[in-house]
Amino acid sequence: MKYQNLDQYRTPSDFRGKSKLTVQLWWIVQATLFRCSPQFLYGWRRFLLRSFGAKIGKNVIVRPTAKITYPWKLTIGDYSWIGDDVVLYTLGEIEIGAHAVISQKGYICTGTHDYESPDFRIYAQKITIEEKCWLATDTYVAPGVTIGAGTVVGARSSVFKDLPSGKICIGNPAKPIRDRV
Repeated sequence: MKYQNLDQYRTPSDFRGKSKLTVQLWWIVQATLFRCSPQFLYGWRRFLLRSFGAKIGKNVIVRPTAKITYPWKLTIGDYSWIGDDVVLYTLGEIEIGAHAVISQKGYICTGTHDYESPDFRIYAQKITIEEKCWLATDTYVAPGVTIGAGTVVGARSSVFKDLPSGKICIGNPAKPIRDRV
């Protein structure tokens, strides 16, 4: 049988997009200055993210319990909200449009492994969440997905394929059920 042999696994040298030192420094900053900051210090957290290369629009709200793996691979448009305990797993790029909401416990996952390769090869694919979307509580978004402008994804839904603009989508996998009025 062909299953992974983890002794063959190697992370590609350029995969993180920055040096190991920069990655570790960000993780220390995130665990201390970011996470321990009072809830109302949104400007402080925007400053920290921008200091590490994130492209953050004006008046973006990022809660202190949000977790961002590599901020230099993150773009968030003006007035968007990132809720409590959201994970932005930025092994690849994540682009979030203006006025979008990622509610608490959302997991936006750009990376995965090739389960068919013996070396369990890791790869990442960009996720795009267009403007004015709302991803409700505990939504999962898989690598390579685009969610069209104005779409609502219902609580606890899992998104494995692109979703069209202006829809309300629910389920596992998430599917459009009606237009967003």
